Amino acid sequence: MIRIQTEDFDPGQEIDGITRGRTDIGGIASFVGTVRDSDGDDGITAMTLEHYPGMTEKQLAALEDEARKRWSLLDCLIIHRVGRLVPGDRIVLVVTASSHRADALESCAFLIDWLKTKAPFWKKEENADGERWVEARAEDTDAANRWEIS
Repeated sequence: MIRIQTEDFDPGQEIDGITRGRTDIGGIASFVGTVRDSDGDDGITAMTLEHYPGMTEKQLAALEDEARKRWSLLDCLIIHRVGRLVPGDRIVLVVTASSHRADALESCAFLIDWLKTKAPFWKKEENADGERWVEARAEDTDAANRWEIS
């Protein structure tokens, strides 16, 4: 399941929604990303996330489909927020559930790595000096590249 939203989410409630009443799930992995208050030496007062509706959901669905092809998942949830967020706010939640922990853990890591590089979100950070668009980071690309099939 994919959700793009401006509203906050409760990770515990979201995980409970996936697992309630199920006895086939043996492993659940989750990742919550939050807004930091700094990027290196620069303080961050806010971050605005923009996306292209329709295209973003399509790309996230393709990422979820790829995870389901590679791992034996019983359920998957990706929530990504857009709009203006401040330090401490939650940005993203990825939850994967499987019969065994390895599939849940690996697929969750895969989804986060690919979300950072393949999802069409644009981030603008605000600080005391003004605003700037966030550029792609080499370490994020390297992390995503480890999942490429050769």
